[in-house]
Amino acid sequence: GINGAGKSTLLRLISGIYQADSGTILVDNEPSYENEKVKSDFFFLPDEPYYGINTTPLSIIALYQTFYNFDKDVYINYLNGFKLPLKKSLHNFSKGMKRQVFISLALAIKPKYLLLDEAFDGLDPIARLTVKRAIIDLVSENNTTVIISSHSLRELEDICDSYCLLYNKEIASSGNIDEQIEKYHKYQIAFEKEMQKEDFEGIEFVSYVADKRIIKVVVKDDYDTFANKLSK
Repeated sequence: GINGAGKSTLLRLISGIYQADSGTILVDNEPSYENEKVKSDFFFLPDEPYYGINTTPLSIIALYQTFYNFDKDVYINYLNGFKLPLKKSLHNFSKGMKRQVFISLALAIKPKYLLLDEAFDGLDPIARLTVKRAIIDLVSENNTTVIISSHSLRELEDICDSYCLLYNKEIASSGNIDEQIEKYHKYQIAFEKEMQKEDFEGIEFVSYVADKRIIKVVVKDDYDTFANKLSK
């Protein structure tokens, strides 16, 4: 989903951080909100995780050992694999380095449910590949369920088996990712004058975002089909 679609909010609702305004969220037939038993099965990694100003990759272990059955050896092995300084303050790390630390934590906890908000944001291509392989191993060895939010379906197609597309805080589409990946196309269009959605009669949009003369859309049409409709 695009920015503001509700991806982060949905993950916080599932993991019991937010309380739903209406309805009930059940995990293994139990409500997740204010439920220690359910929350102990989760590891939720937000886009910007919290840490103290003097926190280091080593000192953060004490916090997470309080809540989880934590595999310190796995954690240290991943940190060394990412070539991260163990005793340096996270405050001085780049966004990608911080991401590597917290993903290493998640992999060392081996949760039943792993929720990753923008999992690959800030990671270089080699780190992305390492993380994807680690997630695959986590699923196969521990039967972990992993939910990943992203702006890009393409980024997830090699590790995810299903998807849901959020638009305007609602699920616009969902299904098997292999069957659906080729159906959706994103286009950015520039016009000489400001356009309205009503001007595009005969075109069905999955999402539509306009910024004066620039319009970003997601449709199910391939380029030639969409260009032919657009020319009208």
